[in-house]
Amino acid sequence: MATIDLARRLAQLGEVKDALRAYALVMNEDAGPAEHLEAAAYTLQNGGDYKLAYTAFVSLYNEGHFREDIMPVMMQAFYEPNVKLLKNRYERNCKALSKYPYIFRKDFLPFDELPLVFVPYDDKGGYVPYSPAEDRFLGFVNVKDAVISRNFFADLEKPILADDVFSQYELEYLNDNVRASEWVGRENHVYLHYTDWTQFCAWLQVLTMKPLLEDKKLVFLIGGEIERYPIDFKAEFGIDYAKYPVKPIGIREVNKLIWHTQLSSHNGGDFFNEVFDAHPNLLTFTSVMYDETVGVVAELREARERSAGLPEFRLRLAAYRDTRLVEELYRLKNPTDKDYLIFTFLCEAAEHHMLAPAERIAPALFFQPHFSDILYNIAMDPKGNAILDSKEANVIRTAPIFMGFRYVKTFTPMRRPTTAHGGAMNFAWQHFQQSKASETELEKTIFGDALLNRVLNRSYLRDPDDRLYHDSVIVRFEDGKTNPTATFRALAAFLDVPYTESMTYGSFSGQRPDAPGYGNGFGTWAVDNPYNEYENDTERYFIEYFLRDLYEQYGYDFKWYDGAEVDEEKALLLLKGLTTMDRYIRDSWRPMMRRSVELSVPSDVGAETIDEAVEKLLDEHMAQVDERRRGAVEILLHGLRFINRRGQPLSPTPLLRLDPALMERELYH
Repeated sequence: MATIDLARRLAQLGEVKDALRAYALVMNEDAGPAEHLEAAAYTLQNGGDYKLAYTAFVSLYNEGHFREDIMPVMMQAFYEPNVKLLKNRYERNCKALSKYPYIFRKDFLPFDELPLVFVPYDDKGGYVPYSPAEDRFLGFVNVKDAVISRNFFADLEKPILADDVFSQYELEYLNDNVRASEWVGRENHVYLHYTDWTQFCAWLQVLTMKPLLEDKKLVFLIGGEIERYPIDFKAEFGIDYAKYPVKPIGIREVNKLIWHTQLSSHNGGDFFNEVFDAHPNLLTFTSVMYDETVGVVAELREARERSAGLPEFRLRLAAYRDTRLVEELYRLKNPTDKDYLIFTFLCEAAEHHMLAPAERIAPALFFQPHFSDILYNIAMDPKGNAILDSKEANVIRTAPIFMGFRYVKTFTPMRRPTTAHGGAMNFAWQHFQQSKASETELEKTIFGDALLNRVLNRSYLRDPDDRLYHDSVIVRFEDGKTNPTATFRALAAFLDVPYTESMTYGSFSGQRPDAPGYGNGFGTWAVDNPYNEYENDTERYFIEYFLRDLYEQYGYDFKWYDGAEVDEEKALLLLKGLTTMDRYIRDSWRPMMRRSVELSVPSDVGAETIDEAVEKLLDEHMAQVDERRRGAVEILLHGLRFINRRGQPLSPTPLLRLDPALMERELYH
């Protein structure tokens, strides 16, 4: 039975829920226009997902089907219930702009003559504009979408100039991040150029202007008025900004977070830190452990709460030598974790003379909270989808430190997984060797199953509800090393900061070390090193097969996986071949287990007996490791379909694309 026939039969029987499910399938199938219209109409009339019906109506209308039937439905169901709100917003915006000194055209159109009809899609800023002149619906827009779509701050030699900004989020971003002219001692308005007056008027139905006009930072230029950019405010308005002293950066001026995320261990994060270090528009710090950061914030909060007054607070914070910032922190009303974090970064920048208060924009906080590793657990739902969960990722998603930032740009370095695994094993083994003499340190350096953990780590997939990843990209470590100019120009553009001379070399707290080769940081040794001692070919095959979605999505060629099908029998053979990883796990656990056995048996027990007891414990531990591997592999063999706990599919984070004209070498594969 065809899906449409099933849907009709269910509807006839009054099985509304099942009929709605069937009609939803019809709207996603390659059915005819009449069937799509029937499905959309039933869905809308019977309380189904209105967005499916809305989308179907728009598609059918633009394709020329049933226009006389669809337009009344779109108007009555979606537009007319909201037209009063749209008209009121438009009139409030016109009234506010009519009184604003820095817009020079004020012949606003009557509401009924606007060239666009904004048909609401949801209550989160989503619309599909209808153009009467073209008699078609235009593309979906969301004026509140938390995405910074262009490099507004590419060039800070002149005041900011941007064309046709119709995003509420981006307008607020510009207003909040460009410093007032009075604060930087020079003309520093944001010039918004709109090429068409009627289109500008139309968008006033869905934007909110009044709060943006309070600080008088914005200058609106319409059409040919672009020739007035930049305006001589002293000549035209009698305002000489050069008379104002430069104002130091305030704690609450910093409202943009550039989150440099940790995909997994040894993905090249320190390299990116060194390149962005000392950027004039960033507050940077070395890679810090997340727990240590939380601890510092807690200590600062406790010091403030326990201080009887500013003098005592200064004594408690004697290690922070910028007394202005200490006093500002003390006087903040209801300081948040974000405020305390920014305070530490501002103090670090002041300590190393990296603050640039005369810059046109407030600095963004460049932050890389570091975990020893990002660990994932995996389970399978009844439909065969893999459910991923990570304690570390969950901590970040709910952390007050992150939630306080209004604007978030995220980038995640990625390194070829086999190389990253080899580098991680190299580092961990060297650390283990150095820690053998210390019982306390020894417990911190025992090996987990780093190989399986890497295969389960899907941090490159975005959760649709995760705000911190909404505006994010993956950046390949190899691209940064082999094509640094193209990579870091593209990354600066995505992060909306200027590409500066400081990004052409590596540094640490503004200082370029004397060590040969460190100053440029772009050698390819870390790309080419095969780490043969730390992983075998079976382990590399295992990584490539179970991360094949990553390889295909992000442009890595397979070097060990041969493209053959892997069934359960072959997967079990692969597990038996993970011998290098097994050896490191056993060798790292052995000293601690030996000490445990020696403390639990009589002193006269012979060394041979102790050795046997230790190896038995190791065998038991490796049996647990093997059981976890088998369980994970069984799930992964069902297919690489991953969902979150709410059943929503995870999707790949976009890859940063490079300008071929700037590439010095062929793209790494």
